[in-house]
Amino acid sequence: MGLFKRNPFGHILFLKTWLIRIMGAMTHRRYRGFNELQIEGSEIFKELPDNNVLFVSNHQTYFADVVAMFHVFNASLSGRTDSIKNIGYLWKPKLNLYYVAAKETMRAGLLARILAYAGAITVERTWRAAGKDINRQVKMSDITNIKRALEDGWVITFPQGTTKPFKPIRKGTAHIIRQYKPIVIPIVIDGFRRSFDKKGIRIKKRGILQSMVIKEPLDIDYENDSIDDIVAKLEYAIEQHPSFLKVIPQEELEAEEELNKKRQWEY
Repeated sequence: MGLFKRNPFGHILFLKTWLIRIMGAMTHRRYRGFNELQIEGSEIFKELPDNNVLFVSNHQTYFADVVAMFHVFNASLSGRTDSIKNIGYLWKPKLNLYYVAAKETMRAGLLARILAYAGAITVERTWRAAGKDINRQVKMSDITNIKRALEDGWVITFPQGTTKPFKPIRKGTAHIIRQYKPIVIPIVIDGFRRSFDKKGIRIKKRGILQSMVIKEPLDIDYENDSIDDIVAKLEYAIEQHPSFLKVIPQEELEAEEELNKKRQWEY
């Protein structure tokens, strides 16, 4: 790799490599030390093509979820199935790995900007900005950037666009799937909301068992499935369809909502 070789977004790969190594070493104990990350299904990464793969996941914190995925993806690609033991896998990280994030979030402070350089595709939310509900059109440049990232490698997205559970899937993700026809891999995570604060920076509680389940590719008929069909498949795949509410005690949901309200005042 040339010292100043860049990816399609202009990021210097040498700097990105060292950023992932350093941040990975600093965060490793958050998933294997202070808390324990249980992984299932990571063997699938070795079977995937090098580009046009879209990972869809539920969302629990701003940063801890995606950082954990960087660990799991790279560990699996280096031969560590369902394990992030021994951080030697960080020495040769996958550099064409990206994640979709709100532009507002990734500009909020130095740490967020550093994490953005690791692979963020920043998009402007169409429904919320500066803590207020809005309604604006999707920027075509955002869609173009996601297309560019899929052409170059793998993309992680959180199609609910929020860390609150059981919120609707944003139809933009379904449009991207139908238009660019990526392999779609669902991921279901849990335990991150209990382990970390809302931003995923501060460790809130130790000894929590976190989990990440990587599922088989979704069966999507890109030509005939409607947008609503794809949305429904995504909701079921990442276990955020309203029907899943029936198996969660109401007391637990109320307690979680109260906790979310308290977190709003932590920063």
